[in-house]
Amino acid sequence: MNKIKKKIMKISALAAAITLTAGLPLGTPNRTDAPAQLTAYANTDFNYTPGTLGAINYAKYTDHIEITGCADGTTSLEIPDTIDGLPVTAIQMYAFQLCSLKTLTLPDSITRIGGYAFGMSSELTTVKLPANLEVIELHAFEMCHKLETIEFPDHTVEIHSKAFDSTPWLDAKRKEGPLVIINGTLLDGTTAKGDIVIPSDVKYVSSSAFARNSNITSVVFPPTINKISDNTFFFCDNLTSVEAVGATAVESMAFAYCNKLSSLKLSNKLKTIDSYAFSDITNSATITFCGTKEDWDKVEKSANDKFLNNAKLVFEDAPPVQDILYGDTSCDGQILLNDAVLILQYLGNPDAYPLSDEAKTNADVSNTGDGLTNKDALAIQRHILHLIPSLPET
Repeated sequence: MNKIKKKIMKISALAAAITLTAGLPLGTPNRTDAPAQLTAYANTDFNYTPGTLGAINYAKYTDHIEITGCADGTTSLEIPDTIDGLPVTAIQMYAFQLCSLKTLTLPDSITRIGGYAFGMSSELTTVKLPANLEVIELHAFEMCHKLETIEFPDHTVEIHSKAFDSTPWLDAKRKEGPLVIINGTLLDGTTAKGDIVIPSDVKYVSSSAFARNSNITSVVFPPTINKISDNTFFFCDNLTSVEAVGATAVESMAFAYCNKLSSLKLSNKLKTIDSYAFSDITNSATITFCGTKEDWDKVEKSANDKFLNNAKLVFEDAPPVQDILYGDTSCDGQILLNDAVLILQYLGNPDAYPLSDEAKTNADVSNTGDGLTNKDALAIQRHILHLIPSLPET
């Protein structure tokens, strides 16, 4: 990309962030990115030294390297895991937007891929994501019109708004099922219809996952999901009910323009509600809160929130919520082949390979309630191979 153009884009992002923090109203039905979130993507840390390594452009910080782009016309690129003795940990925002790359090798040292980083890279067909990747920011691979194959690491990655929109890969995944779920992340539900129950092994729902979906009417989150991300239900104009008893936060624009929302169930796990969470909702609703009024009053929220102030609050006793991640025999928050192996070891020699009560509950995924059998290990393996969409097996 032309260096001047790239600088203009970065300055524009920073200007947008400054404008938003000044409190100017930007919430309209045509927006799908929340004001509060954009500030997180503006790179304002200028304490670095620019450098080049072959075709690679980078920013050198005191303890790490971030990739900022490549030479114009580069079609093949292999990024090393270290430069000048420092680990390469991130691909910066806009780094390869509109680039000519056809082949790309990313090191496992990278933990973050910035917003728009590969957006509109029209020749990119295949991406193997780093083994230690933690976050993919908004629109990172959007409009990569030849991107058909993506290899994800075997753990949950926090994937932000529209990261893979307008790619053949996402189109194919949507045809496989209405909920696109990758290793515990529900990244897209825009083709879902009716009443949705999110599978119990989902731990993160991407921002904008259901945005502008007029066909969903209710959604139940499992207790494993601890927040309703920004824009999750933006302009879902037929959504009437949401249950999210595991949520500790309701983020910006999460329910903006959901004018049929009439029932919301939350719990005393809740800590914060963003002041834009229920932006531009004109109707009133019943909020069932599993906890006491004292718990509700402790939630950080705007005193001037019209939706909350008009809502009917119903308080219920907060039942003990057991967060069951079915298939997670090792109780490490992930579902991997090792979880099936642990079951087989326990069945072969329970004295040598004991399992805790929590592990047994998590592992009982086939004909739940009958104790552990070989069928539980098989079900976990089938789930890992995407032959079973969710656990427990039904």
